Amino acid sequence: MNTDFARQQMIDQQVRAWSVLDVNVLAALKAVPREQFVPEVFRKLAFADTDIPLGHGQMMMTPTIEGRVLQALLPAAGDKVLEIGTGSGFLTAVLAKLSAAVTSIDIYDDFLDTAKRRLEDCEIENVELINMDGTKSLPAETFDAIAVTGSMQVLDQRLKNALNPGGRLFVVLGDAPAMTATRVTRIDANEWQSDTLFETDLPPLVNGALPPQFSF
Repeated sequence: MNTDFARQQMIDQQVRAWSVLDVNVLAALKAVPREQFVPEVFRKLAFADTDIPLGHGQMMMTPTIEGRVLQALLPAAGDKVLEIGTGSGFLTAVLAKLSAAVTSIDIYDDFLDTAKRRLEDCEIENVELINMDGTKSLPAETFDAIAVTGSMQVLDQRLKNALNPGGRLFVVLGDAPAMTATRVTRIDANEWQSDTLFETDLPPLVNGALPPQFSF
């Protein structure tokens, strides 16, 4: 497979076609070798617009969804980013290309171990990987951008509180088959703005159905 050609086709025919036009996002998607983050058995599907199984019932997001996540958040060079759900580590790597530092959490140690090796192979060093269930706890610091890579039934207020003023959160909310991709922007200490971006159907974050005691 001519990976350079296939990668460019992915960007031109899939990502751009879904209205992802930010030049920095497109450059970062091109710079990270997606094929190195795909399980070996699915390597030929690295640039296809399809979900790729990762194990534990989890899937690698399609390039179009990844592009929309990045364009919704638009991480800048000085930003601190939180990713909930490391998965393959590909989105982690692209976020790291666009920002100052990424903290990525996942409940599966094997995902974290594999992502660590892949990030090292790509010489990406501004990432901290943590074993943590984001539906139960979050890192103590606050962030300029937060990407939730699995859907949630309802939005957890803690995610909104983890944003710095001006910070952006991307999350897919609702139940299959009609879920809503949402961007939440923190205006100031007490105000947030929520924007509906598009409809999609994303596999749920593990434990994404929050316990009854959470009320938002």
